[in-house]
Amino acid sequence: MKVLIADDEPLARERLARLVSALPGYTVLPDMAANGQEVLELVEKLHPDIVLLDIRMPGMDGLQAAARLCEMTDAPAVVFCTAHGEYALEAFAVSAVGYLLKPVRSEDLAEALGKAQKLNRLQLASLGKAGIVTETQQARSHISARTRKGVELVPIEDVLYFVADHKYVTLRHSAGELLLDEPLKALEDEFGEHFVRIHRNALVARNRIGRLQRSSMGHFHLHLKGLPEETLTVSRRHVPGLRKLMEEL
Repeated sequence: MKVLIADDEPLARERLARLVSALPGYTVLPDMAANGQEVLELVEKLHPDIVLLDIRMPGMDGLQAAARLCEMTDAPAVVFCTAHGEYALEAFAVSAVGYLLKPVRSEDLAEALGKAQKLNRLQLASLGKAGIVTETQQARSHISARTRKGVELVPIEDVLYFVADHKYVTLRHSAGELLLDEPLKALEDEFGEHFVRIHRNALVARNRIGRLQRSSMGHFHLHLKGLPEETLTVSRRHVPGLRKLMEEL
């Protein structure tokens, strides 16, 4: 995997180059960028697989450069490496695969590069496109969420359910949980093919639907495949539709 490093500070470029060179499977390109314009020129010339991109640079900054990269048909994956944590939302909007804070730790860099390596070009193009899907727009293949490590990616097929709680949505996946700053309705509109609403605050993966059980108090609970001890509450208005779906599965 070819890696392009972009930072206006020579020492920062050298340190990142040492960290990347110490990781197997990655090659640091000899030409490096000191601003956004140079990033675009070197990407056109060298075709890197991944760009390690600073944000605050003279002239065209990293966010502006990443937005331009998003327009390319064969865009590289972008991992931001910055001393400023307040740009995470903007980084997500321009489809960043990772968001690492300086001083970058080797293990965090290795994790971010690994995620970037696993994504194909179509998946990279779909990152960060939340909301209603039109006839010409594909649903995302991954859900991304900002965590203390940067931006974590979860394949849609690994998501078990979404549960809304006040302003956030909890995404439960096979390896844990993430908090999303996305409306549940937008997730339903985008991924309705894979998920079904069972409550005003919950969507569950269709392929994880197990059995429906009614308690002695008359409440309905859904058992999920692979999680025998975990149940989700099903509202009465969604019980008929869920039962019909279970008959079809």
